[in-house]
Amino acid sequence: MEIISQNKTAANTYAIEFTFSAEEFEAAVNTAYNKKKKNITIPGFRKGKATRKMIEAQYGEGVFYEEAVNSLYNNNIVAVVDKTGLEVVDVADTEVVDVNKETGVKFTANIIVKPEVKINDFKGLEVKKTVKTITDEVLNAEIDKLRGRNARIVTVEDRATVLGDTAVIDFDGYLDGEAFEGGKGEKFPLELGSNTFIPGFEEQVVGKNIGDEFDVNVTFPENYQAENLKGKAVVFKCKLHEIKAKDMPEFDEEFVKDISEFDTVDEFKADLKTTLEKAAEERAEQQLDNDLVDALLTKFEAEVPEVMYERRINEIAREWSASNRIRVEDYLKYTGLTMEQFRASFKDIAKKQVDLRLALDQIAVDENIVITDEDIEKGYADLAEQYKMDIDKVKSVLDKDAITGDLKIEKALELVRSNAKIEEITE
Repeated sequence: MEIISQNKTAANTYAIEFTFSAEEFEAAVNTAYNKKKKNITIPGFRKGKATRKMIEAQYGEGVFYEEAVNSLYNNNIVAVVDKTGLEVVDVADTEVVDVNKETGVKFTANIIVKPEVKINDFKGLEVKKTVKTITDEVLNAEIDKLRGRNARIVTVEDRATVLGDTAVIDFDGYLDGEAFEGGKGEKFPLELGSNTFIPGFEEQVVGKNIGDEFDVNVTFPENYQAENLKGKAVVFKCKLHEIKAKDMPEFDEEFVKDISEFDTVDEFKADLKTTLEKAAEERAEQQLDNDLVDALLTKFEAEVPEVMYERRINEIAREWSASNRIRVEDYLKYTGLTMEQFRASFKDIAKKQVDLRLALDQIAVDENIVITDEDIEKGYADLAEQYKMDIDKVKSVLDKDAITGDLKIEKALELVRSNAKIEEITE
């Protein structure tokens, strides 16, 4: 195999021409013959026993050429890419220019490469870290949630519905006077104030008594998943069958002993406050990281090939399908979404992730970040602990180059953070 020419034709694109010699082509043709001969019958020969010359005489000299050309390409394209010395992200527009037993096979292709990246001074990024104070009001609200989760459900018959009740209703939705698919339910338990239904629905159930029949007028959101209902005003004809309410337990020592390891209200509240403060700190750190990434990407300059975003969308879609245990095709069937709409929902996050990786890769280069053998071993050990796997198993599925690249990204992000100007705010 030989690369004849390699020329940059546009940003991130190189046109290359590469060939395989007559000897390489002959070997590929012979391999194709041995692979396919068992399925070829020639009069006077048992199936699979005809010589190559006899088959070529019967079907033409080029009978095995297509198989041979495809195998030359598929078996060698990685080596071709490596030989270019480029950081290739995709091979596009491959064309077979010439096939000749005397001169071999010639291909042309466009090679899409990683973009040139520029980071305009990532040091000194200004971000804020906002930590929410756990006030008595916040603490009491959390205690009320605990009381609610441990509440006894009772049936109410002597009053109208209020927020917090569960209303057992029938509903039947109509668009322009016609019932629409998915708009009907019978004896559905709807917790009022849970924001389970379309905005504005639950509030219109408040104040109703058992046996009441009433209309609920709402408008579907513009981003609703069903195309025929987006932004449409509809009417639900409803009937209230039952009202269920929570009988909240008292927050006292007996309650504390029932739901925790503590004996007193004060001990429980102190521990709960510590837990809430830890959660607030973790949320603040996560938001800080998000804001830091956003600030970094304002310093990012590159013409990123669209194929890099498309590939990341493919990966996210596969991850989504695996985590939700549903095939994308089935999800589209249930929701009425198109594949284009489904993929579009991942576009922003895919772009952000690709741009961030490219930015951090460049910082690792610019700052001469080095990953030691000790770093690699620790990285494997951390992954083994995280996924509860044997370290040798981790090493078998994640090669050294891959983990080295990931560790460089981590160190680059740490460098960005350590050089940031972080203003801490308590609210």
